[in-house]
Amino acid sequence: MAKEININSIPKEKLALANLGDHIKDQKFDDKPIGYFKDAWRRFCKNKASIVAAIIILLIVMFAVIMPFFDTGTGTDFDTYYAKKTPRNLLLSNIGIATGDVNKDYNERAYILEIAKGIAATGNFENMPSLGEALKQDNPLQPVTNLEKVVKTEQGKNVNNIYYANVDEYLSVGFIYKQVSQEEYARIVAWQEETGIQVLYPLINTKEYCYSATDANWWYKTDEKGNPLYTNKSGKVKKIEFENVDEVVLEDNYLRYTSGENKGELRYWKYQGGGNTVDTAEYQVRVLYYNYYRYTHDGAEPEFIFGTDVSGYDLAQRIAMGLRLSLLFSVCIFAINFILGAMYGAIEGYYGGTPDLVMEFIVYVLSGVPFIVVSTLFQIHLAAKVGAIPSLLFAFVLTGWIGTAGLVRTQFYRFKNQEYVMAARTLGAKDRRIIWKHIFPNTLGTIITSSVLAIPGVIFSESMLTYLGIVNLNSKTSTSLGTVLAQAEGTWTEKPHVMLFPALFISLLMICFNLFGNGLRDAFNPSLRGTEE
Repeated sequence: MAKEININSIPKEKLALANLGDHIKDQKFDDKPIGYFKDAWRRFCKNKASIVAAIIILLIVMFAVIMPFFDTGTGTDFDTYYAKKTPRNLLLSNIGIATGDVNKDYNERAYILEIAKGIAATGNFENMPSLGEALKQDNPLQPVTNLEKVVKTEQGKNVNNIYYANVDEYLSVGFIYKQVSQEEYARIVAWQEETGIQVLYPLINTKEYCYSATDANWWYKTDEKGNPLYTNKSGKVKKIEFENVDEVVLEDNYLRYTSGENKGELRYWKYQGGGNTVDTAEYQVRVLYYNYYRYTHDGAEPEFIFGTDVSGYDLAQRIAMGLRLSLLFSVCIFAINFILGAMYGAIEGYYGGTPDLVMEFIVYVLSGVPFIVVSTLFQIHLAAKVGAIPSLLFAFVLTGWIGTAGLVRTQFYRFKNQEYVMAARTLGAKDRRIIWKHIFPNTLGTIITSSVLAIPGVIFSESMLTYLGIVNLNSKTSTSLGTVLAQAEGTWTEKPHVMLFPALFISLLMICFNLFGNGLRDAFNPSLRGTEE
C-alpha cells in the first residue's frame, strides 16, 4: 500500500506557485537508439589508460612508417667506423641531449694522441700549437674537451697521470687510410674546392718514427712505445721530457717528396695497385673520416638519434625495421588466428555433441605440441623452401588459433540456450544467422580482448626466437628487435643505448597492447551497454 504524503509537512520554501497562464512544457528526451559500435566507442573513450595506450601504439606505428623517409643510407648500409656510437643530433645537442659525447679516461700517451687528432684536422702544417694551446683554440674538429688531470700515486710516488675527458666519439675516429680510384680522387678534390671542407690529408712516413703503420692517426714522430719525439738543434731526435703535457709541441712525420720538382712537399697519395698501368692504378690516401662521411653523404654530418648498433647501422632505422616486421607479422597472425578460431569454436559450441568431441580431440592433440619445437623444425626443414618468415607464420598459425577457439566455444555454450536465441530459432532463423547474428556479437568482447592480447604475445615470441638465434630475420633491408637485442648482449654494459632503445620499444608494445586490449574488452562487453561509468 502506497504511503500517503502530507502536503502540510512540506516546507513552503520547497514549493513554487505557477500562474494560470503559464504552460509547463514537458522536457524532451533523446530517444534515438545508439548503435552497438557507437556505444562501444563511447565506453572505450571513457577508459583513459586505454586511450593513452592507443596513442602510444599509434606513435610507435608512425615512427616505424615515417623513419624510412629520413634514411640517408645508414639504415641499409653499415659503417664499421661508427659502430656502437652514442646518440648524436645537431639540433638536440644545443640543449645538451644526444651530443655524441662520452666520458673517458686516458693515460698520457692516449691523451696526447686524442688531442693530436684535432691538431692535425685543422690542416695547419706549419705552426703547430702546443697541446694546451690546441685545447684553448676554437676547433670544431677537436674531439676532446673538459680535461681533468689526476695524478695517481703509490707509496708517496707519482705512478702515472690519468686524464678524464669528455670526448666526441664521432670526431674521435680521426683519420683512416682509403684506397680509391684516380677518378674518385679527382671527385674528392673537386668537392673539397667546392665546399671548403678538407677531406684529404698528408700521408704518414711509416718507415721511421711511426708507432703504427696501419693507424692513420699517428702523424707525429714517436718512439717504439708511442712516446712523442722532437728534433734538437743538432738534428738529433730525442724523446720529449716534460712535466706538463700541455706544453708539448708535436713534430709531424708526414710523407714528403724526396726528389723532383715537388721535393720537400707533402704527399697526399701514392700508388696502391689495382691496375696494370700508372693511369689505372689506384691511390692510397689518408682522409679525416668525419669529413669523408660528409663527402659520401652530400655534406650531411653524422646524426643518429638513437646512436648506432654493433655493426654500425643506424639504430633508429633498425628499430623501425624491426617494428614494421613485428607489427605486420603479429597483425597477420592475429587476423588468421581470429578467423580460424572464431569459426572453429563457433561450430564446436553451437552444435556440441559428437562434432564437439571430435573437434576437441583435435585441439587436444595440437595443444600438446611445443611451440618452440614446431618453430625450430619449421626453420630447419621448411625455411629453405618458403623462406624464414612464411615458415615462422605457419608455426604460429598451427596452434595459435586454439585459445580463440576455446573462448568462442565457451561463450557459445553460455549463450546458445538464452531466450532470445530460442525465440530466433522458433521464428525460423537458420543456424548460420543464429550463430553470426545473435550469438557471436555477444562473444566479441572476450574474443577481441584475447586476440588483441595475443599481438604482444606474438611480438614477444618472435623476438625471443630471433634473440636465441632459432630464427634468422636479419639482413640489410630487414631485421627483428630480438636480433638487435642479441647483437647488443655483449656490449650492453659498455654501450647500454644499443640494448636500451629496442628493449624500451618492446616493453611499450607489451604494456600498451595489454591496456588497449582491456579497454576493448570493456567496450565490447554487451552487459555494459548503455551504462554510464
